[in-house]
Amino acid sequence: MRRACQFGKAFTVLLAIGLASPYSVAAGDGDLLSRVQNQVSNYLEQFSEVKCTEKVNQEKLTARGKVELHRDSTFDYLVILTNAGGEVSLDESRLAIGETAKTDKKSRPLLVSNGFATLFLIFHPYYAESFRFTADGVDTLNGHSFQKVSFQHVRGTRSPAALSLRGREYPLELSGTAWIEPQTAMIAKIEMTVGSSMEDVGLKALRSEVMYAPVVFRDVPATYWFPSRATVEVETQRQHWRNTHVFSDYKRFAVSTEEQVASK
Repeated sequence: MRRACQFGKAFTVLLAIGLASPYSVAAGDGDLLSRVQNQVSNYLEQFSEVKCTEKVNQEKLTARGKVELHRDSTFDYLVILTNAGGEVSLDESRLAIGETAKTDKKSRPLLVSNGFATLFLIFHPYYAESFRFTADGVDTLNGHSFQKVSFQHVRGTRSPAALSLRGREYPLELSGTAWIEPQTAMIAKIEMTVGSSMEDVGLKALRSEVMYAPVVFRDVPATYWFPSRATVEVETQRQHWRNTHVFSDYKRFAVSTEEQVASK
């Protein structure tokens, strides 16, 4: 699976997540991290059975933080889960709704950021040995208490994100914090940054914040926390970009696929 964050003509930040042969996580039944990993594993199928409306605001900022260019777009958004030969992958699908509002008459490129709604996959068992997770106290969001869990990528292990530059990929050292509901082990918020400087290849800073909100369907007894808002900010030596994704109006749907081998 490829998740791309593109700016200019030279850079692509990839959230590349292919899941196969996940590690088993040895932890007690009461361990929060173990429960989060189990939730994320189960969550994949639920997330691939819903669609929503995604509104994207792309902005290019000046050195003083003022908006220089911006574009607003609206999409029908869904994530497609496939399983081929035991290898699980996710693909995003976006179908534009109406006309895209363009305020840049010269149609200069803006930051394209994809995949950050699936940032929760940092906690998938496939990456169990790629991050160090540390309890980081309790915090309150909207009047509710959440356990903070910090994560830090382990150098030399697989990373879910990479910088693609001139045909070469540079794994990114992701670090950040997640806010987790202790009773349900659902993720309510993730803040992520690139943990080590990559200014030598032009990436000065990469930051993202993803918020999740509970969604209830009448025909499903469980409550799931789906992405509600994702903010992505990228800085290079000369440019500053900020994209905001807002997800709403979640609906369940069913897709069935069938493969047949033609007879000779």
